[in-house]
Amino acid sequence: MESASAQVQLESIKEIILEASCLLADRQAAGHRKTKGVADYVTEVDFSVQKFIRESLEKLYPAIQFMGEEKDNAEIDMDGTVWVLDPVDGTTNLIHDYHASAISLALLERREPVLGVIYNPYLQEMYWARKGEGSFCNGEPIHVSEVKTMQESLIAIGTSPYYKHMAACLFPVFQRIFEDCQDVRRSGSAAIDLACVAAGRVEGYFEKDLKLWDFAAGMLLVREAGGRVLGYDGGELQAEMMAGVVAGNASIAQILAEEYVKNVF
Repeated sequence: MESASAQVQLESIKEIILEASCLLADRQAAGHRKTKGVADYVTEVDFSVQKFIRESLEKLYPAIQFMGEEKDNAEIDMDGTVWVLDPVDGTTNLIHDYHASAISLALLERREPVLGVIYNPYLQEMYWARKGEGSFCNGEPIHVSEVKTMQESLIAIGTSPYYKHMAACLFPVFQRIFEDCQDVRRSGSAAIDLACVAAGRVEGYFEKDLKLWDFAAGMLLVREAGGRVLGYDGGELQAEMMAGVVAGNASIAQILAEEYVKNVF
């Protein structure tokens, strides 16, 4: 019998996400926000995008569970088949109209990402990957960078803004990396940073304590583009509810994990 994930039509998922992305242009809704925690916000846009995508997916694939950032996910059976959605990855960017936010949707089967889609509406870039079929951006295959040294690398960092108490540990690591690589970048969106790793635009990316919806789609994109996604212990990252994420091509991911973050956190 064909699995639930095998029945999913990628084109229908891309159409849903494209339609939902129009909601990010609503500046009035973006200005209506609630504070969930330190530097952690949710806007009417987050709720509207999640509602639209959830209802659309449930209509097409009623047998598949739905996990979203803006809902209680206590009922989810992670050993089953689950959609995992971040309706707006980069909500603080959205509030400031910074044009660096994305919709990130993954499909997990028995805790393994088998489909991932990330859409950046500001650049009109649609990234997707299916397990075993490679990674693509707007229909073109993408691959991680072949750079093997930090001296030649552009590294994306995440400052874990929800956990400001970790700044004293994090920023010395950022300084070491800045001194050793060509330069650093910070987009404020884990999904965008992981997509940039997959596309070879940056050689590596790391961030402490991301939620599953932040990295599930991007993790598959990077791996299908020939890269590696590790935990802060240096092992291959699993689809955990919260994890430190280190991504890059095989060389840079290993260097970042082993030489910079493994013994610090």
